[in-house]
Amino acid sequence: MAVEQPLQTPAPTSGDQTRIHNIGYRSYEGPRLGRSYARLSLYSQSLRGSYGLGRSAKSKVLPMLLFVVMCIPAAIMVAVAVATKAKELPVDYTRYAIIMQAVISLYIASQAPQSVSRDLRFKTVPLYFSRPIETADYVRAKFAALTSALFILTATPLLVLYVGALLAKLDFTDQTKGFAQGLVSVALLSLLFAGISLVIAAITPRRGFGIAAVIAVLTISYGAVSTLQAIAHVQDSSQAIAWIGLFSPVTLIDGVQSAFLGASTTFPGGTGPSNGEGVVYVLITLGLIAACYGLLTRRYRKVGL
Repeated sequence: MAVEQPLQTPAPTSGDQTRIHNIGYRSYEGPRLGRSYARLSLYSQSLRGSYGLGRSAKSKVLPMLLFVVMCIPAAIMVAVAVATKAKELPVDYTRYAIIMQAVISLYIASQAPQSVSRDLRFKTVPLYFSRPIETADYVRAKFAALTSALFILTATPLLVLYVGALLAKLDFTDQTKGFAQGLVSVALLSLLFAGISLVIAAITPRRGFGIAAVIAVLTISYGAVSTLQAIAHVQDSSQAIAWIGLFSPVTLIDGVQSAFLGASTTFPGGTGPSNGEGVVYVLITLGLIAACYGLLTRRYRKVGL
């Protein structure tokens, strides 16, 4: 009678790599940093991106070049003032940004779409809003980052002028007062330009369209308003000059600082808005900033759905 042999399981060959691993899942035990940290991180990342930091070398070229272009005239003015022992700077602090408004417009036109258009194009905005960040956090972070970037661009040349004025031994009190007035002016300009540019850039996910639209709004409006003001001056309609200036972001800032910051104006005839007209300039400027924030919030409530 044959004896039944027990079944034997064949040993796995050396080439068989089949394995079952129980990797499991472990809950996160670290600190919960929350919305404030997420908002701060988004602000920091957006601010760095406005100057190409943390991005490719190609992305750094244009913002850094425009930053240098903004500072070079200030450095030249300082060198001339020190060499000639001038009694005052060639340009007031409040006038510098108005003179360099073309460079400022080019910078904001290139960086506003970069800040928001890619998120729209690649549909990553809903990922931000999954948690813990919300619509208002995203808008605040982007608005604050672009405003800060523009303030750095416009305030740094003023700092160069101020340091140079002190080196030239100009009056400390006058220079400090002028420097403070200039900082107020460029802070208001940064808020206004950043708000308008972000609203325009958030309309389209195409960066090229956003750049063209921002440049068109800022430069064409300024050219049209300046032309109409010149016509009004030739026709002796001096009262209309101030009211025409309400229709361009550049002339809005010009009117505010000439009415309340003691700045000279580029309006034809050299006469800026009166105090009453200046109040209207301030209200419209602040209203535009608030309206831009509201429009951005409404826009991203729809995008985040």
